[in-house]
Amino acid sequence: MSEHRPTRRSVLKTVGGISAAAALGGAGVLGTATAAQAAGDGFGLRIVDRNESNSRMWYYRFQTDAIGWNPGVNVLLPDGYHTSGRTYPVLYLFHGGGTDQDFITFDRMGIRDWTAGKPIIVVMPDGGHAGWYSNPVSSNVGPRNWETFHIAQLLPWIDANFRTYAEYNGRAVSGFSMGGFGALKYAAKYYGHFASVSAHSGPASLRRDFGLVAHWANLSSAALDLGGGTVYGVPLWDEARVSADNPVQRIESYRNKRVFLVAGTSPDPINWFDTANETQVLAGQREFRSLLGQANIPHEWHEVPGGHFVRPDLFKRDLDGIVARLRKA
Repeated sequence: MSEHRPTRRSVLKTVGGISAAAALGGAGVLGTATAAQAAGDGFGLRIVDRNESNSRMWYYRFQTDAIGWNPGVNVLLPDGYHTSGRTYPVLYLFHGGGTDQDFITFDRMGIRDWTAGKPIIVVMPDGGHAGWYSNPVSSNVGPRNWETFHIAQLLPWIDANFRTYAEYNGRAVSGFSMGGFGALKYAAKYYGHFASVSAHSGPASLRRDFGLVAHWANLSSAALDLGGGTVYGVPLWDEARVSADNPVQRIESYRNKRVFLVAGTSPDPINWFDTANETQVLAGQREFRSLLGQANIPHEWHEVPGGHFVRPDLFKRDLDGIVARLRKA
């Protein structure tokens, strides 16, 4: 990775070398097919709803034993997908936490415009209001195994139904907030799946400050997703699970990957949620970056004014970097 001149708002650091119907879905294409044909069931997923009317944004909803309700997925195809016959790299893009966050989040933000002309497929799945991209230690509302759904079911389903590069250099993972954590977690835990990882205001350290992020994962998941169950366990954590999920404890797993990090430096002082979130994000990413640097693992990072929100300019910069890193369509 080459260096660029630092500006007051960003630094590239190189070390060492709507409704579901409105979301619009569409028919998949089998990876070996030459003509369009409807995506089918498989890998533990049964399609219960779909919208295939839009040329780019295709929507599916699945029944799966991994999740106690039917999660949705938006698949955003590149311009010309239907006629090009080309095979494409894939970006898995994860939303943040909260009752207003779901698989349509990035479509509301403008992902169709951001990706116009980009030769890449973008997959945007549900991840729960506070699912933390994890299989929880406990749930009182039935299965909420988001990690199983995303990695063991959705990823191979996408490769089977769309013209993708089903390989390390064919996939990237990115997300905002809780989704940024999920991206960092999956990229390390499933090393051979993703060649690029990005965290936009995503926490990178579960244990710092007496485990504040891990405690928040437990509290938020208990309130919003698990009916009093937790991701990591209470009163005692499942320590092995925390360590396996904790980016700062998995530093070597980011070697030979593209790593892109964004954090805000000035959250709204009168908004406790904004301040608590981004203050912890910034501290955790600085810890993470320090460890990456000590290990001579290249990474690009941006500390920018503001708090806990998606920054479209940096998202588009990240997207260009993803396309450049992955195998070309």
